[in-house]
Amino acid sequence: MTTIGESISRIRNLVKGSKQDAFLTDRFIYSLIIKYAKMYIKRQDALNIRLKFSSLFRTIPCEDLIETNRIEACCGSLPSSCKIMRTRNKIPLPFEGAYGAFIRTVSSIDGSTEVYRTSPAAFTSMTKTTAFKYNKQKYYWYLNGYLYLPNVDWDAVSLEGIWEEDISVFTCDTKNVCKIRQKDILPIPDDLFAEVEKQVLQDLGFDIQVPVDTKAVDKQNILR
Repeated sequence: MTTIGESISRIRNLVKGSKQDAFLTDRFIYSLIIKYAKMYIKRQDALNIRLKFSSLFRTIPCEDLIETNRIEACCGSLPSSCKIMRTRNKIPLPFEGAYGAFIRTVSSIDGSTEVYRTSPAAFTSMTKTTAFKYNKQKYYWYLNGYLYLPNVDWDAVSLEGIWEEDISVFTCDTKNVCKIRQKDILPIPDDLFAEVEKQVLQDLGFDIQVPVDTKAVDKQNILR
């Protein structure tokens, strides 16, 4: 897979001969890459093409939970007996898919109990149904950078997602604490990067030709 530094260098080399710009920093180029990566990943997610994202998911094996109040969790109308836990720290910024934050799995740290995504409003409505007392599933919602989990009595959770930010500090990977960001893996499927690269270059005032898919063109001609 491609690193962030390699993707930046590739774009920089394409424009180097024609454009010398002091404002063309690594940070600026990466911001454009991420801008269009979000757009294409969200579009692919809407088409339910998630298989190509499998290699991009990273696991945070243990994030501490603390108890919080119903108002912060945006569930003020829940009974006072409802205990709500929250991740102690804000989790790394996840990519946004077509259906919200790109978090694939939330579970107990031993992986034995999976927690299902919901929203404060949906969970509140759920608790008001007569059948809720028989519901043994666990739920979470993502709000303002935190995960909220009602009716759990855990010290921590495990989560898996596609993250915009470095997660070394969340994985206790001390050998990589001082690793520069450019050495991280670019969180974009390789087959999407050509389209992302094209959009970035257009933003920088360049236009590149994308090779024509001759098989697709021939197929369209036959259908006509």
